[in-house]
Amino acid sequence: MLGIVGTGSHLPRTEVDNATVAERTGVTPEWIVHKTGIRRRWYAGPDEATSDLAVHAARAALADGGVSAERLRLIVVATSTPDHPQPPTASLVQRALGAYGAGALDVNAVCSGFVFALATAAGLLGDDEYGLVIGADVYSRIIDRGDRRVASLFGDGAGAVLLGPVPSDRGLLGWDLRTFGALSDLVCVDAGGSRTPVTPQTTAAGRHLFRMDGRGVADFVRAELPPAIKRVLASTGVAPEQVDHVVPHQANAVLLTSVAESLDLPRARLQLTADEHGNTGAASIPLALDTAERSGAFAGDDLILLTGFGGGMSVGSVLLRWHPTRKAYL
Repeated sequence: MLGIVGTGSHLPRTEVDNATVAERTGVTPEWIVHKTGIRRRWYAGPDEATSDLAVHAARAALADGGVSAERLRLIVVATSTPDHPQPPTASLVQRALGAYGAGALDVNAVCSGFVFALATAAGLLGDDEYGLVIGADVYSRIIDRGDRRVASLFGDGAGAVLLGPVPSDRGLLGWDLRTFGALSDLVCVDAGGSRTPVTPQTTAAGRHLFRMDGRGVADFVRAELPPAIKRVLASTGVAPEQVDHVVPHQANAVLLTSVAESLDLPRARLQLTADEHGNTGAASIPLALDTAERSGAFAGDDLILLTGFGGGMSVGSVLLRWHPTRKAYL
């Protein structure tokens, strides 16, 4: 059985508080808290790329699990802000770790990317193998810092989990992944791909920057997140009242709190870190997971639901039973 046997996370060094964002966007710090619940976020420095953050988180997860990089068979990096269009960011992480026995690939499902990457890795690894799943994003490079709709939300960060063998009654129990491509225009970066390459004209028009229909995304979350969670619970035979924790994509703390009641998970504790980290894209779930684990929030036998949503539009959930020893089983 595969489960999470190590966690790690990393935030870049520059803290950006609401006063700074408010000054740039023409709102007040109080407005940002009222609309998003976010109080600070973190920006990568000019010498830091997505792979740099990912490597820090990966090393922390390996150390937590007590496994060397040489034992890895797979590295999957979930990101929508890769270092380069090519090569995959995962190959840069592999090189930095010295994990040359591992296959390495990227997964892009935007903010739900970590859940999609986790399910992908679980499907590719054998029950006695080790793999790293990393969520990492540097959104500060692709947002308009003067746009209150996105600047108030997004920050940079990375989180990682080490997958490995656990006792048969622990680990990943199941997952549900769905994409609603008809809604793919709700979240996008228009320029930079094969359809619209970056040119001086597209840059002048801001088409290389992140764009989001906030109201449309909120409507999508309210409509699709509850049934997505019901599907993964039904597929694993777990009753809603058995779930102990929900670790969601940290999109917006106000939105998540408003949606929580509709999830019908009466016992579950909602693990929120958006107030301290902001929306870190694919990094947000593993970052929140690592924060909760290191705070002592999880106990052995806890049922934990990871659930994400993001551009595409996509929604995904993974249900797991926590492994109590927190060290590699073999």
